Amino acid sequence: MPSLFDPITFRGLTVRNRIWLAPMCQYAVDAGDGIPTDWHLVHLGARATGGFGLVMTEAAAVTAEGRISPQDVGMWTDEQAGAWSRIVGFLHAQGAAAGTQLAHAGRKSSVYAPWRGAGTVAAADGGWVASGPSATAFEGYAVPHELTVGEIHGIVEAFVAAARRADRAGFDVVELHGAHGYLLHQFLSPLANHRTDAYGGAFENRVRLLLEVVDGVRAAWPGHKPLLVRLSATDWVEGGWTAEETIELSALLAARGVDLVDVSSGGLDARQQIPVEPGYQVPFARDVRAKAGVPTGAVGLITDPGQAREILDAGDADVVLLARAALREPAWPLRAAHELGVAPHDAPYPPNYERGAWR
Repeated sequence: MPSLFDPITFRGLTVRNRIWLAPMCQYAVDAGDGIPTDWHLVHLGARATGGFGLVMTEAAAVTAEGRISPQDVGMWTDEQAGAWSRIVGFLHAQGAAAGTQLAHAGRKSSVYAPWRGAGTVAAADGGWVASGPSATAFEGYAVPHELTVGEIHGIVEAFVAAARRADRAGFDVVELHGAHGYLLHQFLSPLANHRTDAYGGAFENRVRLLLEVVDGVRAAWPGHKPLLVRLSATDWVEGGWTAEETIELSALLAARGVDLVDVSSGGLDARQQIPVEPGYQVPFARDVRAKAGVPTGAVGLITDPGQAREILDAGDADVVLLARAALREPAWPLRAAHELGVAPHDAPYPPNYERGAWR
């Protein structure tokens, strides 16, 4: 059986295969209350019936001010957690593991959903003042408020509280979003972090917030449940966060109980120059896995079943995460199983769909 469909175990969780759904924002909360809707149930549920091993939610904000847009979901209230529990129950019933990505958008918060406009949302339209490590704006967005040390500590506490809610909602996995130019990544990169206190300057200061969040969440998140971190391996801009720093940070994360590093890249600076091609981020996942000694997930233009299998069989990563391909094709894992010749009883078909396994 191809490695793509081998189960994988982290702590007390065994995931049925190595094809995972990457977090992707849906901007589907019209009420502005961060509560997931039937859209989220159907969207995520379709990927569970489609055979994904781990189904990851979009970024769930740990505070109202940490949302990317007014239409984002959250994990800052018990009501949100209760709504997530219904969705988690359906994912589990289909044999999928359920993960949620906890996030704070920082200086990239209070912006319009892609099809609703561009730039910072006006207060009259439900916007708010964004915050970040420094009063330095992302291109085209409003200048953020520079966080005080006390406010930083409050954000750490918000991540911890959100992790506890995720546990009560029944999630199997929590991923901390330290990539794509959002708050934890902003502290990592000298392009966004110009602080001169204990949270800025040298590498050990810039990684401090992420490590504090990891320590707090790992202590609050049950010991038998895996903890993941998503990192942007590089900013793709001179003077920014580097692949070498990602490897160094990943080793620190592993020592603190992080079970897998989900390796992406970019998103922090509009000047980025990314050489996009199939599997363009896989070398970063391979290097983190080999040099930091931590399991990794590979993501980025992984669209072909044979390509995905080769990544795992070569030892470049432990799992693959699909994003846009999964938006186009909710049952991508079932097609992969069919094309790769996986026996029907070894493929993740729901009983209702088993007829699709036969030619």
